[in-house]
Amino acid sequence: MHHARPDAHHVVCVGAPSVLPVTPRTTRDTDDRSKHMRIGILGTGAMATALGAAWVRAGHDVRVGGRDTEAASRTALLTGASGHGGLAEAAAHGDVVLLAVPAGAAPQLARDLAPLLAGRTVIDCTVPLVPGEDGPALATDGATSVARLIADAAPGAHVVKAFGVCHESIWTLDRPAFEGSPLAVPFCTDQPGAAMRVAEIVTSMGCTPLPCGGLDRAVLLEATAVFAVGVWWSGAEARFAFPAPALAPGAVDD
Repeated sequence: MHHARPDAHHVVCVGAPSVLPVTPRTTRDTDDRSKHMRIGILGTGAMATALGAAWVRAGHDVRVGGRDTEAASRTALLTGASGHGGLAEAAAHGDVVLLAVPAGAAPQLARDLAPLLAGRTVIDCTVPLVPGEDGPALATDGATSVARLIADAAPGAHVVKAFGVCHESIWTLDRPAFEGSPLAVPFCTDQPGAAMRVAEIVTSMGCTPLPCGGLDRAVLLEATAVFAVGVWWSGAEARFAFPAPALAPGAVDD
């Protein structure tokens, strides 16, 4: 999650992907899971770099794709990815595909690549954030989620909302842990197979998978991310707002 302030000019250009003669994944391909996966990353920014490097460290085969292949080459070098190329090439490479582009561009990119994304696990890490009168706000107004828009744009894809709650700097840590516990990574999806794949990836990073329900609940993760950004920008700590009830003296189960 890139946390540029509302007055920052942060632009990532995403154009139409090149067309490759690649056959979409079949159910058999989707169910053939392994510990080390092929992951295609669509995007060349901070999240693409941080997560790509984390996945390479975890032993996965990562390929970076971008509209600008020079930028993809630089990101691949930074992450240690096995290769780079265009957006369609990266999508075709992955058992799992990460959409690490601006939230507003993600649904259209998914639509452009829909035939390639069919049958693949597609991770949406975007945060639909816009400036508001009282701080950062949801670009979707909470009416839907970017993850749902991606799923509608590429109905054959197995969409998962994940990795967007933390700042990208967290993913630069090797096996991130805090207060003695591995980092929990919340995710939402309607697809059991995709849930298993994401859980395997999260575990391979030394983190704890935290399933949070179906894709309809992705809007809650997006809202949580936007809330956290506003708290951080104010100079406060979002984690102090969510202490566990068990920490209260004399706490009992309801």
